[in-house]
Amino acid sequence: MKNFSFVAHMPDTPGSLHRAAEIIKKYDGNINRIQFDRRIDPGTVFYEVTASEDSYAAITRDLAAIGYLQTSIKPPDFLKFSVDMPHQPGALYEFLQFITSAGANITFIDFDDKSRHPNRLTVSLDIEQSTVVEKLLDQLKSRYRLEILEYDTTGKHLDDTVFYVRYAQAVRDIIGDSEDEFLLSFLADTNHIAQELMDRGCDPHQVFESVLATGRTMNATNGENFYADVQQFSITKRVTLSCFQVPCGGSVFILHTPDEMLMIDTAYGIYHDSLVSMLTHYGLAVGQKLTQILITHADADHCGAAGFFDVPVSMHAGTLDIIRTNNRAYGSKSDHSSLDAFYTKMINLFSRFNIPKDIRCFPGPDGSLRGIFPVIGRYQFGDVELEILDGLGGHTHGQVFLYSEKHGLLFTADSVINFASLSRERADYSSLAAFLVTSVNVSSENAKKERGGLLDLARVTDQALAGTGKRCLICGGHGPVSVLDEGKIIPAGTIEHYTGKRSE
Repeated sequence: MKNFSFVAHMPDTPGSLHRAAEIIKKYDGNINRIQFDRRIDPGTVFYEVTASEDSYAAITRDLAAIGYLQTSIKPPDFLKFSVDMPHQPGALYEFLQFITSAGANITFIDFDDKSRHPNRLTVSLDIEQSTVVEKLLDQLKSRYRLEILEYDTTGKHLDDTVFYVRYAQAVRDIIGDSEDEFLLSFLADTNHIAQELMDRGCDPHQVFESVLATGRTMNATNGENFYADVQQFSITKRVTLSCFQVPCGGSVFILHTPDEMLMIDTAYGIYHDSLVSMLTHYGLAVGQKLTQILITHADADHCGAAGFFDVPVSMHAGTLDIIRTNNRAYGSKSDHSSLDAFYTKMINLFSRFNIPKDIRCFPGPDGSLRGIFPVIGRYQFGDVELEILDGLGGHTHGQVFLYSEKHGLLFTADSVINFASLSRERADYSSLAAFLVTSVNVSSENAKKERGGLLDLARVTDQALAGTGKRCLICGGHGPVSVLDEGKIIPAGTIEHYTGKRSE
């Protein structure tokens, strides 16, 4: 017995669901999930069933035979036109006979004999088969004076009576052309998290809009519209730290000398070309100087572009497991793991996640601790040594932190972030993920411990650096590089604004 899922498109009539259930029962299928909400789409139903392969084949065959099985998401054609209607009894009835015979669905009709055009009838139609349009128009033109106002085959005029088809068209706009089979699977996954979030009291339409807003925002802030906030710090005579806050998601950090570069986190894959152009603007020639990438954790906004760079990529073994399973909840006991699973698939798709080819995992615990965190490796760059600290599985399994007490560097990934300094646009984008997964942390308890332990490290480091003129630079996964000031996290140094055309 296997688990199968499919999408059904049913007539909005009594008994439709019962008829489908009868077919599933006939072949000994067990329904594990069903979701239908007339407020969202009056004809689309999502199923998950357990059945043998032969039974599932029979179920889908019989559903297809009665027109219930949805195997494509081609939008119906939209046709809007006006006709001059004779002012006599039965005129509308006769006109509607043509529409009904064509199998068209009326989405708009307008007629008023007291208007400026007392004989004009305006109609909008959705038509499933394109071949019907020409025949219908020929029939109407032979009887009425007709003016075509709009004709669209792209799905841009779809209304909420075909919500999921319209949603699929919007997804296509984000990711480009995709097979219907893939989009139907994506629709089913989106519907599943909408169902779960509805159970938690959320508006299902907000779920779908948040998914689309995630992809649209990334697309809208790329290329000519790409920008970043940039900070640079001299760490030693040889090593400089640069922080680049990209429009959406995590920051990218570069440690560099005149001869080489170390990248810590990569941002989304979709930003790769824009990121490389920006680094070149700042004299950081990736192709010539980049020698290594260190990844703090598996979220796409921190490692999604790693595969575009032809250098070794080091990460925690748990991060590699999350990448392989395509589920950010892997290795945790998250109570929202199904939401995390969908979010990982969605964000990796929209952001063009590119898995690196040369992956190397950190060695593992050596028995030493830095505060509450086990040391699982060390990395030497120039005259700066970074300790690799194992997280506690708060934000994700396998998240690590990078630390140098001597040089006052603490890369906190997503466990300490200067939220107060995020721009409105970045904060709004971050809120989309928080809504879709209910919490970006797979363990709130451990995330709290991580944050406390990291802030303790920052305070200890400031004490150790007292009198040197240096402070502990808190390099959060989002937002600006910051320092502690009387218990508050405030931006450090100066921030320069970069766009693809100029810097400010």
